[in-house]
Amino acid sequence: MGGTTKKRKCDDGVQSSSSQANQGEPRPPGVKASKRGSAKRTNEDLSEFQRLWTIKEKDLASKEKLKKMDLLDTLIAKKEPLSEFEEALKMKLIGEMLGN
Repeated sequence: MGGTTKKRKCDDGVQSSSSQANQGEPRPPGVKASKRGSAKRTNEDLSEFQRLWTIKEKDLASKEKLKKMDLLDTLIAKKEPLSEFEEALKMKLIGEMLGN
């Protein structure tokens, strides 16, 4: 079974349209170069995420502190006598506020 293979012959003076289109333009990065760039972006993304997470943690801590202060303010402003639970909560909140 002698199969024939079709091969495209290249004329010496003629360039293909794809090689003409790439003249003057830089080649795109190869696979390895693309992966190196991807790793760099991943590291930058990770450091940005960590920076934003730190800000978010501080924000959540501030909100929690404000929430406790508001609750303490409500307990202090209450006209009628506090229940045993409310009094214990008030003392705990005062201790936390003075401790921090």
